[in-house]
Amino acid sequence: MSAEVNKQVVERFDAVVRARDIGLLDELCTPDLVNHALDPSRPAGLEGTREFLSTAAGRFEDDHWRSCRTVAEHDLVVQFGLRVGHWTGGDFLGFPTHHGDYAREAAFAYRLRGGRIAERWAIRDDLTMIRQLGGIRL
Repeated sequence: MSAEVNKQVVERFDAVVRARDIGLLDELCTPDLVNHALDPSRPAGLEGTREFLSTAAGRFEDDHWRSCRTVAEHDLVVQFGLRVGHWTGGDFLGFPTHHGDYAREAAFAYRLRGGRIAERWAIRDDLTMIRQLGGIRL
C-alpha cells in the first residue's frame, strides 16, 4: 500500500479509538496486531485493544488532538502533537489523580502490513498529565 493509503488507515483508526467503535478494528488491524501501548496485564494484540477501548478508555473523556502532524513513509506512519481531554479521576499509572482537563504531547507510531495496522506504539508525556491532575508535585 502507498504511504498515503496507510496514513488514511491510521486516521480512520484514530477516529475509531475516539468513538470507541470496536466493530471496525478487524477491518483496520491485522489479527496478530502487536499493540506495544497496552498495559502488560491486558490480553495481547487485538483482544487487548478491544478490552482497553471497552473499559479504561472511557476514563479519557473527549480525548483528541488539539494539533497533530502525521508523517507517512512506506509502511510506517507517525502522529505527533498535543492531545487534550478530560480525565474522570482516580488511579492513573499508580498515581491517585483528580478529575480535570489535561493537555500532553504524544506520539503514536504504526507499522502497517497490507493496508492494516500490524504494530502500534504510544509515546506520551504522562508525567505532565499526572502533574496537571494533582497526582504528583515536583
